Amino acid sequence: MLLLFRRNFLRRFQTEQNDFLGRIITGDETWVYSWDPETKRQSAEWRDFDEPRPEKVRRKQGALKVMHMIFFDMNGVILRWPVPIGTTINAQYYKKVLQDKLRPAIRKKRPGLLESGILFRHDNAPVHTARAVTDVLAGYKWELLEHPRCSPDLAPCDFHLFPK
Repeated sequence: MLLLFRRNFLRRFQTEQNDFLGRIITGDETWVYSWDPETKRQSAEWRDFDEPRPEKVRRKQGALKVMHMIFFDMNGVILRWPVPIGTTINAQYYKKVLQDKLRPAIRKKRPGLLESGILFRHDNAPVHTARAVTDVLAGYKWELLEHPRCSPDLAPCDFHLFPK
């Protein structure tokens, strides 16, 4: 299955070239942990010439962690959306982010991409494959790229070596 996916992806790239890669938008979620380091300036202190230097500041992980939804293409991040603390990402929430946040961000940061036809790629999480989400993507006429199970992530930004 993975081999078939790779062949189809490669075949499509060979026929469409960078047009194909430039239309791919990938979405994923990740946890972001807060850090509360002191800056060098904050830890600087006046001392006499003969006094020892202050100890080096060490960063400590904060107690706060926030889920971020990130959408990007081969040119970089289109939308980084912090999920409010206590919010569960379910199909309705994901659909709302696609409609209210991602689509306007694409229109603003990648003018013309909506009209050229988006190839959308995210993993097979139940939230992403829910009927409410697939209906929204179909309504936008975004083509959903297959994501084989247990595959390494293939992000369009990994292909930036190809000349435009």
